[in-house]
Amino acid sequence: MALEITGKLIKTLTVQSGTNARGTWSKQEFILETLEQYPRKVCISAWGERVNELSALQENDILKVTFNLESREYNERWYTDVRAWRIEKQVAAGAVASPAAAANTPPPPLPPEETSFINQQEVDDLPF
Repeated sequence: MALEITGKLIKTLTVQSGTNARGTWSKQEFILETLEQYPRKVCISAWGERVNELSALQENDILKVTFNLESREYNERWYTDVRAWRIEKQVAAGAVASPAAAANTPPPPLPPEETSFINQQEVDDLPF
């Protein structure tokens, strides 16, 4: 099950690494704060290549993280893992994108004529 969350990068924790039967591994957890009226903090783990992606990010960056959510039982206790598999830095609202990016972005489609605001005023007889 893949889910998405968008939020502000609050903190990156230290990198953990080790060796197992498949070779070496690295893991880094980071804290994301949601952009809701009542923000929530979520601890998300990044493994392998995603650890390198985190090193290029800074606190307060806005991120969109696609993750898998999984719970497992150990000694009659349940543990939940939030594992990122895509981390994308978002352009902050109000920030100006680079001209090259703007040139490659098509303009938004125009609304159909029958649903435009002007035509609706002509059809409606109500003053509000």
